[in-house]
Amino acid sequence: MAFDERTEELAVKAAQGDQSALNELLRKIEPDVLRHSSRFLPCRQDAEEACQDALLQVARNIHRFEGRSRFSTWLHVVVANSARSTYRSLKRRSVEQAGELPQQRPDPRRTSVIAGSRVDILDAMEDLEARKPDLIQALVLRDVSQLEYAEIAEQLKLPLGTVKSRIHEARKQVRQTLGDSYT
Repeated sequence: MAFDERTEELAVKAAQGDQSALNELLRKIEPDVLRHSSRFLPCRQDAEEACQDALLQVARNIHRFEGRSRFSTWLHVVVANSARSTYRSLKRRSVEQAGELPQQRPDPRRTSVIAGSRVDILDAMEDLEARKPDLIQALVLRDVSQLEYAEIAEQLKLPLGTVKSRIHEARKQVRQTLGDSYT
């Protein structure tokens, strides 16, 4: 998500409490937030749910945007966290409805290869987050949000070398979780 200067200006005004700027900002970013949410979630309805949650989070937390980095960078974090949270919620609901923890991978006859792969990757990322939470955010910002290493370092307030190391280790951990079928 790369926004024009007008979007960045709206974000600054909204962070300062301008309600009309916030409303315009939310309308302007919604298509990009939905597109970005779709990178995480294979089902359009799930992506829409994550999008709405992300927009709500922006509205509630815009006052936390300090303008030290670009709004688009700040928004990447909000959207990624929202999509992952939506995925966890959907998974939890699925387990509750089934009455037990599903032990199977998605049925390849009923799931597209891309959707099945996304689900596997989300599961691997969820596993990584549970085991090594310090690694997941850098991985998401680089491999899903496609931010530059320097932007990630700025956003996470970490040295560039630490960011690169965390991404390398996170990728290694995810590959191990996914196993041979993804190499």
